[in-house]
Amino acid sequence: MATPNHGGGPNGAPWVLLSLLGAVLVGVAVLGANTVNSILIIFLEVVFIIFFARHMVFAVGAMKSAATDLSPALDQSTPDALPRVTILVPCKNEESVVASLVASLANLDYPHSQLQLIIIDDGSTDSTPEKLDALAAVTPILNVLHRPPGAGGGKSGALNDALTIATGDIIVVFDADHQPANDVVWRLARHFNDPGVGAVQGRCAIVNPDDSPLTRLIAMDYLAGYLVNEYGRQSIFRLPAYGGANCAVRASSLREVGGWNPDTVTEDTDLTMKLILSGQRVRYDVTAVDYEEGVVTLSRFWRQRYRWARGHQQVWRDYRRQVLESRRLTLSEKIETMMFLLVFHMPVFSCLGLVLLIPWMIGLTHPGAAANAFVLWTLLFLGPLLELGGGLLIGRAPRRWVFSLVYFLPLFFVSIALCTKAWFDGLLGRPYTWVKTSRAQDPTTQVAP
Repeated sequence: MATPNHGGGPNGAPWVLLSLLGAVLVGVAVLGANTVNSILIIFLEVVFIIFFARHMVFAVGAMKSAATDLSPALDQSTPDALPRVTILVPCKNEESVVASLVASLANLDYPHSQLQLIIIDDGSTDSTPEKLDALAAVTPILNVLHRPPGAGGGKSGALNDALTIATGDIIVVFDADHQPANDVVWRLARHFNDPGVGAVQGRCAIVNPDDSPLTRLIAMDYLAGYLVNEYGRQSIFRLPAYGGANCAVRASSLREVGGWNPDTVTEDTDLTMKLILSGQRVRYDVTAVDYEEGVVTLSRFWRQRYRWARGHQQVWRDYRRQVLESRRLTLSEKIETMMFLLVFHMPVFSCLGLVLLIPWMIGLTHPGAAANAFVLWTLLFLGPLLELGGGLLIGRAPRRWVFSLVYFLPLFFVSIALCTKAWFDGLLGRPYTWVKTSRAQDPTTQVAP
């Protein structure tokens, strides 16, 4: 399958903006501002109703069975042909976390004779290279691959370079700040006994929820995302997403689809699409758990989520036609895949909803628009709140976490701003490259998002 080549590059689609603006202006000229405003609000209500139903179905499905699936027994008896596993971890200026990272990976209880560990120093300019070399000298399974500064490709480039020396039948990827549970490789690898499985996604949990109100809300977001959303997509559509960390992919499948796409800033979503369009499946294992840091400042949150939005929106532009034309996906699978690809467009639709309130506020449209707007915003917030509440219950979160929901609304407005900016930047073709997420131990960055 050919890989689209404009994930984070200069190519855009400014004609889309011109077409949308032209359609609105023509509509106002022909139908009037009131009618156009009403049509747009009805359109948004339909979109939000559809996504609300999706949230509700996922929440109900997860509440019925996810809790009982969280800790099933694991058979670790060694089969005759235990698959060889290669673990890849890209690192760029990770001096604050590499020691704990290597310690946690060295303690994995998967047989070390069948385990290859490659940590990629991606042109680090701090003490990461020296620390990794010192750790490799005392850690037999650790191999360090050094990439020169400016090697390019971001995380995808680092992973592709390591793939050339990987010997495993299965490739497992962690981020540098991750602390996997000891049995996580066993839990991920067992799914590849099914030849139709191309990749497996585990569950990530936030290790520092008490660092700030922001990390608490991120921890809740992860509970909703992994215990409700991913679980729902698995149980109902068999279409969970490969998430890019605490995940495994069949090495032969990865090579067949050309590896990771270096021209995207969300290589995980891109790989998800390549795998399912090639006829393979991604599977989600709610019991394969590792722990990662939540970002502790709003500027780091912006940079991280802007990258997610920019890349996810680009994957929508790259693959939507292939999804619609696919002969491997059923109609329901196509609909769910399109909705999955549109997730980071929802805040953009929300921004449009805010804009549509302006004519009513200054008296240019009919007062009835206010009632429509109330319905619109109610539908918008109920869906995510259902998933957040479901995640809190299934994850048995402390009751005090519920009070952190008061931060949901202001953070959602931040998401509206960053996703809308990402959408405009993507359509205008503004250059963007992969950006590492800063860690809690790192100095606070002053770089603008």
